[in-house]
Amino acid sequence: MTAAPPTAPDCRSGCTPDCTSGCAPGMNPGCVSGQALGLDPSASPTAVYGALLARKTGMLALLAVLLVAVVLAGLCAGASGLSPAQVLGGLARQNDFAATVVWQLRLPRVLMAALVGAGLAAGGVASQAILRNPLASPFTLGVASGAAFGAALVIVSGSMSRWLPAASAFCFALAASFLVLGIARIKRGAAGGSSVLILGGVAIMFLFSSLTSFIQYLGTEHEVQAIVFWAFGSLSKACWPEVAVACLMILPPLPLLLRVSWDLNLLAAGDDAARSMGVDVARLRAGGLVLGALATAGAICFTGVVGFIGLVAPHLARMLVGGDHRVLLPAACCLGAALVAAADLVGRTLWQPQIIPIGIMTSFLGVPFFLHLLLRRGREDW
Repeated sequence: MTAAPPTAPDCRSGCTPDCTSGCAPGMNPGCVSGQALGLDPSASPTAVYGALLARKTGMLALLAVLLVAVVLAGLCAGASGLSPAQVLGGLARQNDFAATVVWQLRLPRVLMAALVGAGLAAGGVASQAILRNPLASPFTLGVASGAAFGAALVIVSGSMSRWLPAASAFCFALAASFLVLGIARIKRGAAGGSSVLILGGVAIMFLFSSLTSFIQYLGTEHEVQAIVFWAFGSLSKACWPEVAVACLMILPPLPLLLRVSWDLNLLAAGDDAARSMGVDVARLRAGGLVLGALATAGAICFTGVVGFIGLVAPHLARMLVGGDHRVLLPAACCLGAALVAAADLVGRTLWQPQIIPIGIMTSFLGVPFFLHLLLRRGREDW
């Protein structure tokens, strides 16, 4: 059951998850007053809400422009020496050589990077909202370790198929999520508390990591090298068929998550508060985690493990547009797509002609941000 959002929240006597003004002190640190938005102090809650929504929409538009700029920069970077004008000509198929480089090599890679970033960011938003934990991500539930085990299993089997490792990684990533949900249901019944989900996810993560290590121990030198390279995360094999399949895996969960965004706002106030507003918490938690796992599994099954984007992108988006998931989800997807595309751009140009795997670049970005979250006092951005 989905609760209908109010047209203009009036929180003069208390806070709602999408509070904009008039909140009691300490109720919601994310509340924004009319004066902070440049309005008259006596402005009505409806006016404040409209101004806040306009500001968030403008920020979302800027993030979309940033994503387009990073994608264009990625198309212009490479070892072929094409100028930006030649790249644009290649997009228009005015030059055969430039068109081949752009359409067959660079554009699939850049689009795959954007898709991976959007999927990981969406999974991160869903995980943090449902677990109500700012340090949660899809990897917390063992999705990445399950995918790595699935890919390793196919690699050591000697299969030469291009699609089988991706299919196996996708299936085992989902299996890890379903195992975590099963543990939560056994422990707490249908409700499945967030702490049980987190602890179950840690257990499943170590289980699949141990199984992957065992496979590496049994594998040959060539097989171990292939498993390690897959775990690095790479966009070097991106092509149009893989981009098309990734779209079918990553994009469908996004509008479904956006549909329950108001319920995710209500869940931020706690399970009891969400239930009192008509939200089926157990169904929302299970459905949200499955949708997040689908987007994450689709993102990493072709590229390998790309860490920290599911953690970094939601937090950066929350700092820019606030905690309203109706705006937070698309903002995080834009930021995640831009971050992965930018990391790939840096990895291709930093040490030419060598290409640094995308997973290594995102880890360089994510580790200091993760430490910042751990050491920061308070939870002013959550």
